[in-house]
Amino acid sequence: MRIIVAAVGRLKQGPERDLAKRYREHAVKAGRPVGIRDVEIVEVAESRAREAARRRIEESIALAQLVPDGASTIVLDQGGENVDSPTFAGFLRRWRDQGCPAAVFIIGGPDGITANLRTDADLRIAFGAATWPHQLVRIMLLEQLYRVVTILAGHPYHRA
Repeated sequence: MRIIVAAVGRLKQGPERDLAKRYREHAVKAGRPVGIRDVEIVEVAESRAREAARRRIEESIALAQLVPDGASTIVLDQGGENVDSPTFAGFLRRWRDQGCPAAVFIIGGPDGITANLRTDADLRIAFGAATWPHQLVRIMLLEQLYRVVTILAGHPYHRA
């Protein structure tokens, strides 16, 4: 199974990009023995439309086009479920065991995503009720993906 992180915007050179790269590389290495082939990050350009609604639509279309057939889609959404790491690992384990080809994690831009993209998702998750910068959400997601694959592998990184 592949993991795809589809995010609006680019992480610029610097400590945020370095940290995201480090967690991605750790997740890839730890994920191979448990059936996670790759963790890809796909960045979608921010829309230049003047109106927020139009930006949301354009970015959501670009994000939706990244979802392969048969993939599970997970939207990072402030109104989504708060899940702990073992529960998160359980979702990934189930999709992997069901033969799902990919799990696509969608991170919208500053204006969010369309209601259709949100409601069509298999899962909506939140990292608490606070509003987080999109760059930090990407890093937090990559750390959680690393943590999840270590849970699946029985590695001691996750200590509850």
